[in-house]
Amino acid sequence: MSDRLLRVNAYTTLDLVEGRARGHEFEADAPGVVNVTAPREDPEHVTLEVELDNTAIDDLPAHADEVDLSPAQARTLAEALESTADRVDAAQNGDSSL
Repeated sequence: MSDRLLRVNAYTTLDLVEGRARGHEFEADAPGVVNVTAPREDPEHVTLEVELDNTAIDDLPAHADEVDLSPAQARTLAEALESTADRVDAAQNGDSSL
């Protein structure tokens, strides 16, 4: 990704994901970055960052989206991701018990 706004390094959570930007008049697929971080000193929140490759999307200027979450919100999100991942794994393996 050229012209990145998020720093991508060995500590980036997911440095290559398939993403999608959707608006009222457009939809575009693009590779992207997803990162989870917190301030180094006196952290009070968890930040979830998402950036899609702006060279693959003509309808949006280069940008990154960030959501600040409380620790409880981050745990709720983590639980929802885990539960949904289990359901997708089960469906892919032919197990309909979840």
